[in-house]
Amino acid sequence: MENTVIKGAGFHHLALYASDFDKTMDFYLKGLGCGYVRGWGEGKGRGAMIDFGGGNLLEVFAKGSSAEQQNARFIHLAIATTDPDGAYEAALKAGAKPVDPPKDVAIQAEEPMPVRIAFVKGPDDEILEFFCDKSHS
Repeated sequence: MENTVIKGAGFHHLALYASDFDKTMDFYLKGLGCGYVRGWGEGKGRGAMIDFGGGNLLEVFAKGSSAEQQNARFIHLAIATTDPDGAYEAALKAGAKPVDPPKDVAIQAEEPMPVRIAFVKGPDDEILEFFCDKSHS
């Protein structure tokens, strides 16, 4: 669906403050297989863009304390996948903390939407959801 108010609108990235920049980058790049796009700055001024695939980006900032992060949190980051079970296991192997193991759910909307989902916490306790929309299969 095209946005009729903001021309050319679309999702570009979500930004995350990381208390341990290197640990967070390793988790997403090595543990979850994201691709490195670009980085900048030094120390607490470091930042980087990483790609989950298909140009869906996460921007990571080295920001320090949880007090600085308090108002900058997102509820969760939903990552589209055809294999939420495998993504969940890969995340746990990479050091994520389990929140909710893979399960089938029917989202009760205008038309029920069958999905398979799983949740973990990443290095900064950010919640990641592995999301498989089964309504098109």
